Amino acid sequence: MEILLLGIYSAFVWLIFIKLKWLPWNTTSQITVAIIPIVGLTVLILTLNVVAPSSADVRVYKYTVPIVSQVRGRVLEVPVEEGNRLVKKGDVLFRIDPTPYELEVKTLEAQLVGMQGSQRELVEQEKGAQAKIEESQSRAREIAARLDLTKKRVQQYRELVGTGAGSKFDLERAETDALEAQGQLDAARNAEAQARASLRQIQQKLGATVKGEFSQVAQVRAQLETAKWNLDQTTTRSPCDCYVVNLALRPGAFVGAVAASQVMTLVEAEGQVVAFFNQNELHQVASGNEAEFTVETLPGQVIKAKVDSIIWAQGAGQMQASGMLPQTGYAAQPPGRYAVKFNIEERDKARFLAAGAAGHAAIYTERFEEIQILRKVIIRVGSYANYLILKLH
Repeated sequence: MEILLLGIYSAFVWLIFIKLKWLPWNTTSQITVAIIPIVGLTVLILTLNVVAPSSADVRVYKYTVPIVSQVRGRVLEVPVEEGNRLVKKGDVLFRIDPTPYELEVKTLEAQLVGMQGSQRELVEQEKGAQAKIEESQSRAREIAARLDLTKKRVQQYRELVGTGAGSKFDLERAETDALEAQGQLDAARNAEAQARASLRQIQQKLGATVKGEFSQVAQVRAQLETAKWNLDQTTTRSPCDCYVVNLALRPGAFVGAVAASQVMTLVEAEGQVVAFFNQNELHQVASGNEAEFTVETLPGQVIKAKVDSIIWAQGAGQMQASGMLPQTGYAAQPPGRYAVKFNIEERDKARFLAAGAAGHAAIYTERFEEIQILRKVIIRVGSYANYLILKLH
């Protein structure tokens, strides 16, 4: 851009001083003509670097997702292909033989049905035992009341016989009734004890309850849910709109649920564009400022964006807790740069930005917008320069 401005300036000088000779071409005019572009370009470039800072270090970052099988098994199908083919969220990445997991689900379903039937029988037995306890308690109360009455009669007959006014036969009959009632009371209490023992055994078989279900049934149900989840995991689906790389998986291969055994890697379709600027270039930059950037993979194309944020952090400002004192005797490191994150405009979001692509960028602040056209021209000239492949072979 500077060469273009100097060319235009030289054309005007030639036209005014040489061609049309409107002004004399002497020592004074020659010195003036030489000083003006030096001062003008210096002021223009320094001002432009403040109001429209540029960066020669633009990076396209994309997150990657390593894919690991959640379950073990033999691979039946791998319907995706590696390369520049977009895989939508939810698309099948690969399938594992589900047979052993289906059998486990069916087994646990049968166990659950059996356990639920057994639980219903035990519940009915529990109700029967409780009813028997109540019946035994009621009978024991009735017999105890009759026994008390019989004992009073025995006492009364005994007093009458002692005075000679009562019949000894009546006394013996009352004593016999009392012994019979005592036996019936002992039998009722024994029946209650047996019913309580039976109830305890039933309750031990039923166990504790978990959310309204007895523990054994809840345990089998939990195992069934786990088995169903494992069965569902035999089909691995894409968690995002991504591209597949590092695809080494083929039908017939065996995969295991091991964290370090990645079978492929997904690269997200939408990435982050970050430009790195020197520290003193960002004091006029704010979120929402207009920005443009180019990448070498797209020669001749300028991508519009907005400043999302400045990441005010870098490794040189990090101090980790340790037992070592900070080193101060070595030469100071050069000041690091700060990253500026861009949001791509809607019209350019459909462009394919390769992960790791590099290029140039410029940010246009809200000051001296009149001269920012120069930075836009520089960006575009640099973009078309990307068509040049400067190598000799």
